[in-house]
Amino acid sequence: MEQYKIGEFEELVLLTVGVLHGRAYGVSIKDEIEQRLGRQVSVGALQITLRRLEKKGMLKSFHGESSQPRRGRPKLFFTITPYGKRAIEYTHQTRNELWNALPQFVLNL
Repeated sequence: MEQYKIGEFEELVLLTVGVLHGRAYGVSIKDEIEQRLGRQVSVGALQITLRRLEKKGMLKSFHGESSQPRRGRPKLFFTITPYGKRAIEYTHQTRNELWNALPQFVLNL
């Protein structure tokens, strides 16, 4: 299924947007990935990935309310689309099939 082909970081971002359901915006996504995985995330790489996933139809963005601390600028929130959900399900299934195909001697290394 070439249509669901996503990279590892794209997968992490999609999953994190799902974890943060309704509260997923740039900083919250970055913080969640860094806290859960102990992995540094560059703001630039995250923004590029969010836009790419949105362009692929896997994410949808919407503006939240503007706030005084943000000088009137609204946060840009992201949600997973049904297509994005199918992509992470496909990735999950594919990984499980590969794990299940590993011979026992490899697991015992």
